[in-house]
Amino acid sequence: MALLEVRDLRVHFRTDDGIVKAVDGVSYAIDKGRSLGIVGESGSGKSVSSLTVMGLTRFSDADITGEVIFEGNNLLEASDAEMREIRGNHIAMIFQDPLSSLHPFYRVGDQLVEGIRIHNVVSQKAARERAIEMLRVVGIPEPGKRVDAYPHEFSGGMRQRAMIAMALSNEPKLLIADEPTTALDVTVQAQILELIGRLQEEFDTAVIVITHDLGVVAEMAGDVAVMYAGEIVEYGALERLFLAPEHPYTWGLLKSIPRLDAARDEELVPISGRPPSLISPPSGCHFHPRCPYVRERHTKVHPGLEPILEDGNHLVRCLLESPTRKALWKRLAAGEEPAAARQEVEGVPTAEGETV
Repeated sequence: MALLEVRDLRVHFRTDDGIVKAVDGVSYAIDKGRSLGIVGESGSGKSVSSLTVMGLTRFSDADITGEVIFEGNNLLEASDAEMREIRGNHIAMIFQDPLSSLHPFYRVGDQLVEGIRIHNVVSQKAARERAIEMLRVVGIPEPGKRVDAYPHEFSGGMRQRAMIAMALSNEPKLLIADEPTTALDVTVQAQILELIGRLQEEFDTAVIVITHDLGVVAEMAGDVAVMYAGEIVEYGALERLFLAPEHPYTWGLLKSIPRLDAARDEELVPISGRPPSLISPPSGCHFHPRCPYVRERHTKVHPGLEPILEDGNHLVRCLLESPTRKALWKRLAAGEEPAAARQEVEGVPTAEGETV
């Protein structure tokens, strides 16, 4: 049994302008000790889906349906008291902005001690010793002194380390990291990612990493879910998703990041257009207004998330046939422009007798 299984999760917010379909039928699973990367542009529903797992969207004006099964129990049916017991104890979250997540008026150590004592019957002294130990574990120098510092006295990287210490202080079974390296310089980013990976092995914690950065995904994730417009459009093992992706949006994400093996003067290829409105998403395939390979039927038929492999470990939400997608990615990976790649594979039939 998976440690966490999300089934057909939908989170819709009622606003004056209409219903915002922030998460619209998301399903995934993660086992103990494994890692899952959830990647996509801002507004794709990544953070909302994980905030719902934490029970933090139930206090908003949201309609939430589906199932969030954690250790056999549906968290969407749990009471507020049960979620308070689970949150921070069994499931912990690292938020993307540690400066706003840490209370500026309280010492860092006091905030760690509070989190420890809420979930454990321990003395103030024992909790403080645990806080110092966790600061040492995450690599903060002189933890015996730093435990009495305020958040503004920490650098950005140290604040993020303190947040990781707080999240792991009760040894949770699942850690959710929401953009854990945002606003950090490249060197500190690498240190934070290495730290999370090391602590995952040490505590045997399952990790969900939410990011728009495929470099972070490549460093940390075992499996990857690519989200677009509130849906998962591709899901599979990290290596296969990077080497043989089959959704045009995934191709766009991969081609928009710099590569060490590319020529220094090679230009990045941005994804054209802008993310769709979640109040009135495009008909048919939600990605069709930005897709270089769109056909008329794509504007009318909404694709399902279908398996490509017999073992069901690679899923894609696309109306192009798999041979067509493979041919297109082969051309794109070789450095061709989308328009040129499309021309090269014209004549490859789809299920409806059309061509790409």
